[in-house]
Amino acid sequence: MTCRRAARLALLLALGLCALALAGCHRGDAVAWRLTDVTGHMPDLDFRLIDDHGKPVTGQDYRGKVVLLYFGYTHCPDVCPLTLAQLHVVMQRLGPLADGARILFVSVDPARDTPEVMHAYVSAFDPRAVGLSGQPRDIEALSKRYRSAFTREPDQGNGQYEVSHSSAIYIFDRNGKARLLSTPDRSQDDLVHDLHLLLDPGVSA
Repeated sequence: MTCRRAARLALLLALGLCALALAGCHRGDAVAWRLTDVTGHMPDLDFRLIDDHGKPVTGQDYRGKVVLLYFGYTHCPDVCPLTLAQLHVVMQRLGPLADGARILFVSVDPARDTPEVMHAYVSAFDPRAVGLSGQPRDIEALSKRYRSAFTREPDQGNGQYEVSHSSAIYIFDRNGKARLLSTPDRSQDDLVHDLHLLLDPGVSA
């Protein structure tokens, strides 16, 4: 299974979470989200990792920002660069509101993705992107926390291998609460619409 085909994992996840969200949507004043609403169905943002400057960070360090959490790796041949490029366009479309958001790119390949490698990679896409790596056990724990999945493929020789991984984007509000799930089939318009609701202080979400 390649990185491209692994996107199907995220679609299956989205279907399950969508069912949960619909079952729990009983408020008459519910926000008209376009993405999958996971409010109350996933845990708060919480982790202990290393950022792309080599500094230990936790989920608490990103309180006050709307966070877009994505699992990937720098050697990914297709889904990861496409996703980060899309998120850059979304940030541009949000204008000044984008300063209140952070893209957290969590490596599922910590053996190759050092802080230096991560910094060079994410910086090439967007200044609001932060590369996160750490101990394999910590990354695995974070992946399980949000029902994500990844699997290292057999080594092709000379240390070259691919990592199959889910491709969902987990979106948290300024208080670290899980609010939305985006999958590869969702449009930039959907992301811009829902992020605008989370980022605009004049809009109740």
